[in-house]
Amino acid sequence: MGKTTTAKALQKLVRQPFLHVQGDAFLDMIAPQMWGDPEGIIFRQFDEVGVPSIEIRMGSTVDSLMEGMRASVAALARAGNNCIVDDVMLSPKDQQSYLEACTGIRLEFVALHAPLAILEQRERERGDRLIGLSRWQYARVHQGIIYNFEIETLAHNTDDIARTIASALDIPIADS
Repeated sequence: MGKTTTAKALQKLVRQPFLHVQGDAFLDMIAPQMWGDPEGIIFRQFDEVGVPSIEIRMGSTVDSLMEGMRASVAALARAGNNCIVDDVMLSPKDQQSYLEACTGIRLEFVALHAPLAILEQRERERGDRLIGLSRWQYARVHQGIIYNFEIETLAHNTDDIARTIASALDIPIADS
């Protein structure tokens, strides 16, 4: 179970309404010419121990977009919305950006973990991902990030993951 599947399951489970804010939806906003541009986003493919890996390089345009996303999350929360943010933080700087944007707002960071083989299998099965992206992200995505809660997704089904997160973060579950 990935971030999006878990977010949708959590939305269905909890009593209060939650918005699902997807980082990919913000990336879809950038102009087509910014894909492959140093100021936008570049994906560089290389072999890592004989297996494809794809490095992400984000330029100032994408950095500004992601800052705007974090400010948008803060604005949504300040307007009274509960948010589940579906994002990949590639450095502690990303987490710090959320903390600064969301000053005074309850903010909980949840890590979903899965073995690399499972992430690569999902990547192939989805058909809309660059093969090798999960390999490059795997060693980087959780480094230096401080989480309120972490869960290994392989050992649980989606509903159990959502229920465990809700319980860990003290979010009331809807009456069945």
